[in-house]
Amino acid sequence: MNRRVVITGCGVVSPVGSTVERFWENLINGKCGIDFIKKFDTSDLKVKIAGEVHDFEPLDYIKKNEIRKTDMFTQYGIGAAVQAMEDSGIQGHVDPTRLGVFMGSGIGGIHTFIDECHKMDEKGPSRISPFFIPMMISNIAAGTIAIRYNAQGPCLPIVTACATGTHSIGEAFRSIKHGYADAIIAGGTEASISPLSVAGFTNLTALTTVNDPARASIPFDKNRSGFVMSEGAGALVLEEMESALSRGAKIYGEIVGYGNTCDAYHITAPHPDAIGGSRAISLAMDEATRGGVSFEEAQIYVNAHGTSTPLNDKSETIAIKKALGEHINRTLVSSTKSMTGHMLGAAGAIEAIAAVMALKDGLIPPTIGYQEADPDCDLDYVPNQKRAIQSDIALSISLGFGGHNACLAFVR
Repeated sequence: MNRRVVITGCGVVSPVGSTVERFWENLINGKCGIDFIKKFDTSDLKVKIAGEVHDFEPLDYIKKNEIRKTDMFTQYGIGAAVQAMEDSGIQGHVDPTRLGVFMGSGIGGIHTFIDECHKMDEKGPSRISPFFIPMMISNIAAGTIAIRYNAQGPCLPIVTACATGTHSIGEAFRSIKHGYADAIIAGGTEASISPLSVAGFTNLTALTTVNDPARASIPFDKNRSGFVMSEGAGALVLEEMESALSRGAKIYGEIVGYGNTCDAYHITAPHPDAIGGSRAISLAMDEATRGGVSFEEAQIYVNAHGTSTPLNDKSETIAIKKALGEHINRTLVSSTKSMTGHMLGAAGAIEAIAAVMALKDGLIPPTIGYQEADPDCDLDYVPNQKRAIQSDIALSISLGFGGHNACLAFVR
């Protein structure tokens, strides 16, 4: 089979808004969701800022007696999935055995893990929650969403660090395209902002130590110094196109290509020549071309991984230039992480939604905080102000620890 796959629903939980409407309005207007951490005391931490979610109410999506049995990463994932399913209107229009869930997380239930470790130390093993394991494991968001919607088709919790959300969407796209499912709820979720996580990423020298929210996440700027941890979830309902058309569904856009590669180089650093990243982009473009998409003379939008780390932004620029080749002069690039921070396992899903919305509304969200150009990053990064675009093609790129690379191609 070689079926076409469209997006019929979206859901968002993020530092810049926990509905698609608020999220998108804040992105295109350049609103920053990064601020000083309010959920715990940061006195002993070198890093004191993050992209926290502030407007999410679990009771809007989960029964009160179930909340205590679910880690926050699962709650965020359920919230985004419920929004996406309600937006799509697909419930009741798909065979449960043909409905799947691909919802991944880079880290999983780390808050539960930390809480239960404290209990073990302070009160002993008899006080450990019987829900400890099912609350912590990374597959439980996908499993819980599947139970919620009686989704008996393929169910995968992909874990590829910062590329998780993009891989989840890409693998769901392939499953529908080749006939293994008719619709899949796909995306990523993360809730890992804690003193332990912040300290771990800080000591890895991955986080910026600039505790100025306006100058912390500055992708592609010469003075970038590391990423800002963030949290939230993104979910998309992917559906076989003929099914969507037959029921009169609203269609955000079509997925036409997916690339999945590994650098096989280093556990955290990207390949300096961007071999794997550029190949992931090329694979997505090649699949789109085989499906009839023409990149000739088209203006192309790239939602970059754009983490604001010195190595990533330089390597990603190389990857984009290698893959786009002669099309690079018609390519506009922006990093929405300048506003959301790095949502880790949820980043790819959130950024896929941003890419699709950019095509739908003809507006590119800016890369905010950009002040000083870096000779190694010499593309048009749409600095500081949104820009109107008449484009039918968008690419969304994710590059994860472990050398995982993923790219999605969308058309209007």
